[in-house]
Amino acid sequence: MKFFLDSAIVDEIRPALELWDIDGITTNPRHVQASGMPFLKVIQEIGELVKGTDKTVSVQTNPASHNNYQAIVEEGRKLAKLSPNFIIKMPCTEHGFKACKVLYEDGIRANLTLCFSPIQALQAMRMHALYVSPFIGWKEDNGEDSDQFIQDIVDIRDSQGYETEILVAAVRNGRQIGYAAAVGANIVTAGYSVYQTSFQHAYTDMGIARFQGFWDKTPYE
Repeated sequence: MKFFLDSAIVDEIRPALELWDIDGITTNPRHVQASGMPFLKVIQEIGELVKGTDKTVSVQTNPASHNNYQAIVEEGRKLAKLSPNFIIKMPCTEHGFKACKVLYEDGIRANLTLCFSPIQALQAMRMHALYVSPFIGWKEDNGEDSDQFIQDIVDIRDSQGYETEILVAAVRNGRQIGYAAAVGANIVTAGYSVYQTSFQHAYTDMGIARFQGFWDKTPYE
């Protein structure tokens, strides 16, 4: 299981790389806006942070192009030239799927995002996406079962022998991370605070406090 950070804020990405050794970064228009920087400037700064590694950075094409695969392909080619670490991100739409196949034939890797059904995930796999990104937090917000959703996508990948990696997105808590890992998803992407909270546990803190008490009362030499 690989951990990706869902962020475009350099001051979050840098410590996450250092402390947690995250495996990659996913960005989207909301994260880029939150960074307060122009799109091209911030993604290139992020690219510099992972330069010389195999860590990937998913960079999103203009959502306005979701119904024009030629425009997605054109922008994807331009973005891919900026860094070998960049994965071109586009939506699970008819034109997104087509653009993914064209870019694949160009040797450019893609992340098919905004996936909300197993059939969308299957088509992403058929089009040779490197990643397909099922969103689970949004489904749970709408009262839908995200666990079975992820299980179905994993089952499709395994039964059909596809190589596309399942990148579980919109992850909100440690339970979702653990479930995605348990059923065979390849990657989760979550915000900085989600990882911080997930790595903590009240019993761990309690145990440290108890052990510290014993340590302080014991001679060291």
